[in-house]
Order: sequence, then C-alpha cells, then structure tokens
Amino acid sequence: MSRRYLVVGGTSGIGREIVASLAADGHEVTLTGRDAVAAEAIAREIGPNVRGIAVDISEPEDIAPALADVGELDGLVLAAIERDANTVRDYDIARARRLVTLKLVGYTETVHTLLDRLLPSRSTGIVLFGGRAKDAPYPGSITVSTINGGVEGLTTALALELAPLRVNALHPGIIGDSPFWAGKPAGVLDGYSSRTPGGELATMRDVVDATRFLLHNEGVSATNLYVDRGWRIT
Repeated sequence: MSRRYLVVGGTSGIGREIVASLAADGHEVTLTGRDAVAAEAIAREIGPNVRGIAVDISEPEDIAPALADVGELDGLVLAAIERDANTVRDYDIARARRLVTLKLVGYTETVHTLLDRLLPSRSTGIVLFGGRAKDAPYPGSITVSTINGGVEGLTTALALELAPLRVNALHPGIIGDSPFWAGKPAGVLDGYSSRTPGGELATMRDVVDATRFLLHNEGVSATNLYVDRGWRIT
C-alpha cells in the first residue's frame, strides 16, 4: 500500500538515500532542501512519485508557509543537519545559534506545523536524527554534542505528548560510505573501523534500514536507536 512521507533534509547524503528507498517501494515522498531549484531537480532524478520543495528550518518562522501545501502524511523524517566545528575557547555564537535553532526549534516547529496532517494513528511514525557525538564528543563538537543530547530529550517528550503518533530518534555513528566520511584519508577511517567489534563501519544502507524500521514498527516509540556497529564497546 502506498504511503505518504516527508523527508526534511532529503537532497543529499543519508536523507537522499532514505527518499530513494521509500520511493522505490512506490510511496509518495516530498523532500526538502534549502534551495528550491536543487530540491526539484533531485526529486526528478529520484522518480515521478517524488517532489521537492524549499525550506530552511534554521529559520523557524518560515517553516509553516513553506510547508503549507504539504498534504496528509503517514510519516515524517527530520534528517536535516549542518556540520559545525565550534569550541569553547573559540566560540562562534552565530554558528552555535543557527545549529541549535535548526535541530531543536526547527525540528519541533516542523512537527507543530504538520500536526493537522500527520494521521493520528500508531502507524504514523516520526523519526528525528541526532548522532553519537552526544555520547562521544570530539574536539570542536561542543554544539553538536549538546544538540544531539537535546534530540534525545525532545524525542521522549514528543512521544508522550503526541501519542498515538510514534516518535523515535536515530543516532548514527561514523558512516563510512557517507559523503562526509568517504572522502576522508584512508588512515582516518581505518582508525575508526578498527574500533568496531567486526572491524567495519556502518553504512548509509544501515541507516536507511533503521529509519524504515522506526517509521513502520508500531511497537516502537520514545526510543533512541544507535547505528554504529557497536564501535563504542571496544
């Protein structure tokens, strides 16, 4: 049965792979990016049951008008991210404010805006994207670690407030074949992969499968799921 999904941040990387996977199964998917022309072009590339629209969720006041013509939805994926390197010693307030707004205020306002279109059923899933930096900070991750911890709290609060809608979060670790990591020097990735129990990093396919599980499994809500091949246990 065809379902209807919105993937916020669906023009590149993992977000685009999620859109392509859902569309390949015949579902209707709307993807968003910051640029309308690029979003529409990528939607055409993926398939006829995909459309692209522009929204920048770091500007929360613009979210409602940007999503005004989105119809009823069976699921929502909030995968929009920005890479940020910020430290306490060299703190960039503008960059920190933008990223905090994007993930915490922007994610929440997107859900708020779409509540009248998210079908009120336990079959409807909302998936928020966080990341393992909340548990494993690294130099420059001060803002990223903070907001990903915030995503965990936001997930449980939304799940309580919005039931029977299901709300879950997915926290990827280092995804070896993602555009961000695939271009790193081999030695960098080797250092990380050697720390996983199986000696291999998680893949974008792993994240797509996990996202679909959280979207569709009616027994799962208020859960924070890690996709990292267990690298933190070694």
